[in-house]
Amino acid sequence: MARLGFHTPPLSLFLEDTLADRPALWVSSGVKSREKVIYYIHGGGYIVGSPDTHKNMLAALSRLCGMQACLIDYRLAPEHAFPAAIDDVLAGYLALLERGYAPENIVIGGDSAGGGAVLALLSELCKRGIAPRGVFALSPWTDLMLSGETLRSNAKTEVMLPTERIGELRDMYLQGADPADPRASPLYADFPACPPVLFQASDSEILLDDTRRMVAVLEAQGTDVECYIWSDLPHVWQIFHGWLPDADLALLQVAQFIKARFRT
Repeated sequence: MARLGFHTPPLSLFLEDTLADRPALWVSSGVKSREKVIYYIHGGGYIVGSPDTHKNMLAALSRLCGMQACLIDYRLAPEHAFPAAIDDVLAGYLALLERGYAPENIVIGGDSAGGGAVLALLSELCKRGIAPRGVFALSPWTDLMLSGETLRSNAKTEVMLPTERIGELRDMYLQGADPADPRASPLYADFPACPPVLFQASDSEILLDDTRRMVAVLEAQGTDVECYIWSDLPHVWQIFHGWLPDADLALLQVAQFIKARFRT
């Protein structure tokens, strides 16, 4: 349904590729520069989703900020347990560097579980001294310890995630691994010399505290953070661009953040 029902911007281009031995998809719409790229990690709880489910949203973002996007089709659980997904997204980033993309010309982003994977990736890149120009995370899942208060307080207002089954989802991905491992839960990671990070989340979703606490962790480590909490919207509402006005406005906010990174 995501492939067929979500709005595709005019003159969008989707090109299949292979990145670090994984399928990948290049997405562009009205691109002005081929030197810069958005490296995007799709959501889906680490068990569903693909570049196809998120390609239209990235085409809309590409048109707004004038940059191409690259989405990697990382391995999914339960067939491929943690840390397969994290290994794949790191390998994909390193493959972009090998192709000649400089870290200062890359922005990384993701949503939900993909947002958590992006932040776990960010921690590793910061430690290696190859961090991107900027980062954005849409309603990221940052704490697989499941200790956020809004997992309970927002259970009745959450309309997208199966609140009562999130523990089962977590276990399908980790399969016995430590949920406090920073590669699984970036809430417990270190981010030395971190670039600016943008967060968007809704005040009615169960992962709200995953964003709030992640912001606090990054700010405590000296990171420049922008955090926008939107009112009464579904988890990762940005994917409904072209249908939901708040989705269009949210993507415009992300595009403005990205363009601002290249003006500084």
